[in-house]
Amino acid sequence: MEAGGERFPKQRQVLILFLLVEVALAGWESRRYSVMEETESGTFVTNLAKDLGLGAGELAVRGARVVTEDNHEPRLQLDLQTGDLILNEKLDREEMCGPTDPCVMHFQVLLKKPLEVFRAELLVRDINDHAPEFPEREMTLKIPEASPPGTAFPLKKAQDLDVGKNNIRNYSISPNSHFHVSIRNRGDGRKYPELMLDKELDREQQAELRLTLTALDGGSPPRSGTAQVHILVLDVNDNAPEFAQTLYQVRIPENSPVGFLVVKVSARDLDTGTNGEISYCLSYSSQEISKTFEVKSLSGEVRLIKTLDFETISSYELEIDASDGGGLSGKCSVSIEVVDVNDNYPELSISSFSSPIPENSPEIEVALFRIRDRDSENNGRMTCSIQDDLPFLLKPTEENFYTLITNGALDRETRAEYNVTITVTDMGTPRLQTQHNITVLVSDVNDNAPAFTQTSYTLFIRENNSPALHMGSVSATDTDAGANAQVTYSLLPPQDPSLPLDSLVSINADNGHLFALRALDFEALQAFEFLVGATDRGSPALSSQALVRVQVLDANDNAPFVLYPLQNGSAPCTELVPRAAEPGYLVSKVVAVDGDSGQNAWLSYQLLKATEPGLFGVWAHNGEVRTARLLSERDAAKHRLLLLVKDNGEPPLSASVTLHVLLVDGFSQPYLPLPEAAADAAQTDPLTVYLVIALASVSSLFLFSVLAFIAVRLCRRSRAGLVGGCSVPEAHFPGRLVDVSGTGTLSQSYQYEVCLTGGSGSNEFKFLKPIFPNILGQDVGRKSEGNPSFHNSLGI
Repeated sequence: MEAGGERFPKQRQVLILFLLVEVALAGWESRRYSVMEETESGTFVTNLAKDLGLGAGELAVRGARVVTEDNHEPRLQLDLQTGDLILNEKLDREEMCGPTDPCVMHFQVLLKKPLEVFRAELLVRDINDHAPEFPEREMTLKIPEASPPGTAFPLKKAQDLDVGKNNIRNYSISPNSHFHVSIRNRGDGRKYPELMLDKELDREQQAELRLTLTALDGGSPPRSGTAQVHILVLDVNDNAPEFAQTLYQVRIPENSPVGFLVVKVSARDLDTGTNGEISYCLSYSSQEISKTFEVKSLSGEVRLIKTLDFETISSYELEIDASDGGGLSGKCSVSIEVVDVNDNYPELSISSFSSPIPENSPEIEVALFRIRDRDSENNGRMTCSIQDDLPFLLKPTEENFYTLITNGALDRETRAEYNVTITVTDMGTPRLQTQHNITVLVSDVNDNAPAFTQTSYTLFIRENNSPALHMGSVSATDTDAGANAQVTYSLLPPQDPSLPLDSLVSINADNGHLFALRALDFEALQAFEFLVGATDRGSPALSSQALVRVQVLDANDNAPFVLYPLQNGSAPCTELVPRAAEPGYLVSKVVAVDGDSGQNAWLSYQLLKATEPGLFGVWAHNGEVRTARLLSERDAAKHRLLLLVKDNGEPPLSASVTLHVLLVDGFSQPYLPLPEAAADAAQTDPLTVYLVIALASVSSLFLFSVLAFIAVRLCRRSRAGLVGGCSVPEAHFPGRLVDVSGTGTLSQSYQYEVCLTGGSGSNEFKFLKPIFPNILGQDVGRKSEGNPSFHNSLGI
């Protein structure tokens, strides 16, 4: 409601203003001013202050301004101080009013306080600033040559944007002997040009005319515009066709091909259009001529549609008509002479032909043929030949017969097919030749044995393979063909009678694929060889053989087996270690073997569990168990070590062994009871049993030798001991303290002198200093390093 209330007062103000303007205009007479178009901006038009009878400066006081009736940017500007009305822009009458004449611009002078409005008009007068222009640069008129004089032909008028006297006043045509221009005034006052024919046209003399039409306006100076008038004179059929020659003489070779251009006749007609369009045809022709020649109706070309034969017809006479579209015609004659040429090629016909022919055979007749030439004299004389690089010969016979024979035995494996080209050439000019190709096939004879691609084959197969596994293939080829080249494979009897080849390998007789019949064991059979035979199906059959070597690759299928310490369910072996041992003291050495080979038999050792961690360590590569630090009184006397032996296979296999260690202050103290060992299941592997028996035998023999040596040494020491007050006990250490493994338990090469006190009655030992660190340590010590059991035999 508030917005509506504001809008209604504004509307009332506008209505009141228009009413006041109308009232003010009712009492004043309109004034007219004039100015030429294209007058520069700022040009003085009039002094409105004087025209309105106002004093200087009164226009500014009353807020005078000029208002035009259109919405265009004001074209007039009022100087309020001087009262001068000047042009605000250059005026273009054609843009403002177009063709309207006169061109008047209405405007009002609006004054306030009190409100007054004065009407005025500005007349924009035209100047000749536009030249006449035709809608097209060129006009085309088609006028028949038979048109009578006085015929009028309308032309397109020009346009001029100016008005009044500056508009078009006259038309003119360039000077010529046939036309002039007349101007026709119509009811609208415009002038239209017409082209009037003054003299008859002749198309044969002048087929077209080009005239210039000029439009002239009435300005000062006058302006003009031009256009080209292109006049085409239409023909009337008043001329008959005429040939350039009445007789054409032509010579053509008899071997001219079909479509050959014999001659081209040409006629001329002075008329145009359909009257000048000439068509050619045979006027009179026999059936033979119609079948031999044709005339192109538009071009006049005479062409062959049938091959010529000089021996049949040597000349032809043709009559040709030329007709225009108006029914007029002309004639000419064509005389054709056929020239004899060597146009007959030699001919070759095969009487007999044999293919294929067997290889390794001497002279064989392959083909019998005859040659001839239908020409005569030199054109009928012929020569016959084949390629020089073929094992064949041509033998001539009577009446142009030839025989093709082999020049020696042929080898199919060298070449199984021959392409023989028989060339027959006549002696004419130019020489013509005929070539005949025959393909001679050579049949096979079984003269080649199968040949293996390799003299020997090496196959690799991993053990524990699945039965019927494809191990590899052998391949043999036979250069023969057919059944002579079909190869059958077989296994030959092995050279080693003990090799069960039939249960190990089989072969596919058709393709030579080799298969393993059962799983192979690398530990039982690492490699074997056999012969493979390849036999063709020829008659007689030929064969060859090749050697196949099978290499069995090891798989990690055997876990490590511990030789020492023995883990056979008996009382476990206990190693004695003096508490005074230095770090790195060799406690024992784990000895293990692996039935595999290569990296599958590479063993590594690891301490899995110990009674007191950190006290003992094992070397990963040799299995030596050594002390890791100094021993103390606080360390327990009994220790149990769990060791792991692992191979380097994929996946790795392992075995564990338990080692008992007893810490002693000296070797003289009584041997402590051994802990009960868990009974392990005995190994039933025959290889293990054999290894244990061999090791036990060797160890027993070595132990016996060492004991004998020690007994001799002790006897010698006993005599020296009586002198020194020491007695040697006759008893020996328990056998379980002797190391029979061959690996040893101690690393030092020391031997101690042991004495018993005479009156004590006790069994305690007294340790004295070593008595042969230099002599026995250098000689026997070397053996003790290789066989540490020597130390145990001494009771150390």
